[in-house]
Amino acid sequence: MATPDEDEDEDGIPGLPPNTPFYMTPEGHRAMRDELHALWSVERPKVVEVVSWAAGLGDRSENADYQYGKKRLREIDRRVRFLRKRLDRAEVVDPATQTRRDQVFFGATVTFVHEDDREVTVTIVGAEEADAGQGRISWLSPVARALLGKRVGDVVRLRKPGGAEEVEVLRIAYP
Repeated sequence: MATPDEDEDEDGIPGLPPNTPFYMTPEGHRAMRDELHALWSVERPKVVEVVSWAAGLGDRSENADYQYGKKRLREIDRRVRFLRKRLDRAEVVDPATQTRRDQVFFGATVTFVHEDDREVTVTIVGAEEADAGQGRISWLSPVARALLGKRVGDVVRLRKPGGAEEVEVLRIAYP
C-alpha cells in the first residue's frame, strides 16, 4: 500500500520544482479523503485493538500478531501522513466548469489519432488519479504536457522511447 514517494519532503512532488500545484479532480479529491477516513477511522483502530490484545499476551518478540500489527500500523501512519500532505496542498479543479472547451486543459478527455490511424482517448487528471489502463493520464505526463493548450486539428509531436511521432487532436470533451 505504501509507496517510496510517500516519504517525500515537504517541498512537493518528486522531480518537480517546489510549490508546483497539486491539481486534482473533485472525484480524485473525494477518493483520497475517503481513503484517509477509512484508514484513520476504521482500519487503524482495529489494528490498534489487535496490537493491544497481542501485547497483553506477554513475549512480544515471538508474537506474530503483535509484530504484524506494529508493521501494519507503521504502514497506515505513513500513508495517512502522505494523504494529509497531498490533501493540504490539493487544488481541486472541476473540469465541468471549464469555459474554454475548444482547448485541452486539465480534466479534458482528448481523442487523438496516431500516424498508423490508431485512435486513443485519454483523460487528463491529477498525478494520484492516473491509471493508464483506464485512459487516465497525469497532467504531468509527457503526453498530457504535449496536448495541453491544443485544439481540434492541431498536430502534436510526441517523444517516445522509439522516436518521435506526430498525432492529431480529433476531439476534446469536458464533463
